[in-house]
Amino acid sequence: MTHIDFVDQTLRDGQQSLWGMRMRAYEAARALPHIDRTGFKVVDLTGAGMFTVLLRSFKDDPWATTDFLVQHLPHNVRRSGLRTISVIGFKHTPDSIMDLWVRTLVKHGVTSFWIYDCLYDMPVMKRLAGVIHDAGGTAAPAVMYGLTGVHDDAFFAARVAEMASWEHIESVYVEDAAGVLKPERAATLLPALKAAAGDVPLELHCHNTTGLAQHNYIEGLKAGFSILHTASRPMANGPSLPSTEGMLTVIKALGHTHALDESHLPPVAENFAEMARAGGYEIGQMAEYDPRMYDHQLPGGMTGTLKSQLAQHGMSERFDEVLEEIPRVRLELGEPIMATPFSQFVGIQALLNVVNGDRYTMVPDEVLHYALGHYGPVPGPIDPEVLDRIMAAPKAAAYRTWERPQPTLSEIRSRFGKGVSDEELLLRFMTSDEEVDAMIAAGPIRTDPRTASSAIVSHIKDLVAESRSLTGVSVSTPEMSLTLRRKRA
Repeated sequence: MTHIDFVDQTLRDGQQSLWGMRMRAYEAARALPHIDRTGFKVVDLTGAGMFTVLLRSFKDDPWATTDFLVQHLPHNVRRSGLRTISVIGFKHTPDSIMDLWVRTLVKHGVTSFWIYDCLYDMPVMKRLAGVIHDAGGTAAPAVMYGLTGVHDDAFFAARVAEMASWEHIESVYVEDAAGVLKPERAATLLPALKAAAGDVPLELHCHNTTGLAQHNYIEGLKAGFSILHTASRPMANGPSLPSTEGMLTVIKALGHTHALDESHLPPVAENFAEMARAGGYEIGQMAEYDPRMYDHQLPGGMTGTLKSQLAQHGMSERFDEVLEEIPRVRLELGEPIMATPFSQFVGIQALLNVVNGDRYTMVPDEVLHYALGHYGPVPGPIDPEVLDRIMAAPKAAAYRTWERPQPTLSEIRSRFGKGVSDEELLLRFMTSDEEVDAMIAAGPIRTDPRTASSAIVSHIKDLVAESRSLTGVSVSTPEMSLTLRRKRA
């Protein structure tokens, strides 16, 4: 029997997978006190992608949103995800900005970081783990799983062993972002990772894209994993993770223990079910099996992105062609693990190949940088003919001698003038002055959790409470009318 801890993914990966990172502060407000008192080991709270969406889609201040979430989760360790060489977007971020980003999040109460690099540039990842420790935080370096001919069990185990040897590591985090880990592979991979980790705890984070994540969690429990990532049921399953409710049933049936207060789970689920309906967002449900998943290995969020981009070109009917092209591109580019940013690189290149008809006639800058090793060591050899076509791109010659820019923080500050806070500096550097100015002009973020429907119900309750003589309430619009009458005693 093992005691199992849980990392809550409702507020970050659950809403990222199902809502496209569009969760605003008010949509979480009523759930936060219950999440806070449930007893999670860690609450995964935010990330650079969430910052970008809040700023660009809603003109919400992402720092104010973070503060609101942190304020209402006082009893929890709050976590953020972090890539090793970039924060917002796919461009390389100078170390000075990476370090300031970490220090500023810690200042705002986000003290745990899972850090990942799908090309496994280990010295860069180790440097960032040290920066996190020096800032007062703790790091959980990540092993990102991929179904490739390059990454076998021994490869992943060697990376776990190296991460576990670093000072000040709280745990090692194992993620299957695309949901393509099968229980048969989990039965060999996860024990190998546990053996490599020694006494360092292992976290398991599997997306339920193929409906097998719970089975992989069971294999993880057998192997000695003690920390599972889950989400509230409306924010779970499909492209998201298994539900907390479902996994509690599993671990109890297997004889394991936990410390979660289950009485707080229903209010969280009720909140997000209501907010999903009000916002027109997807509510999590088990995905139908699609064997193509093991070929294209697209993370859930990428599927929606590609469909949207095809629709912009009036080519929605060609989505299946893009799915067929993705595995080919992935193999030609040396089989990178399909997680951010490389799933985007492969997916966009496949889309361009389909849209243009002539493959690799248009190559994004990011694919050029990838092919030249600027994101880290390419996992396998790139197809020689494809590499020739990529290197024939107009910018290729100039990019051969490119080096990652490393301006100092003082040099960066001089571009924005005196008196700019660290928070504003980071947003202006990583997005644009126009977007930040629009955010400031929009004023404070919304924190009132009431939807239109809940506001109406609240008003009716107030009317009934204030007037004992009230016999009924009638609400009407041009489309409908509703009459409620008081029950006779």
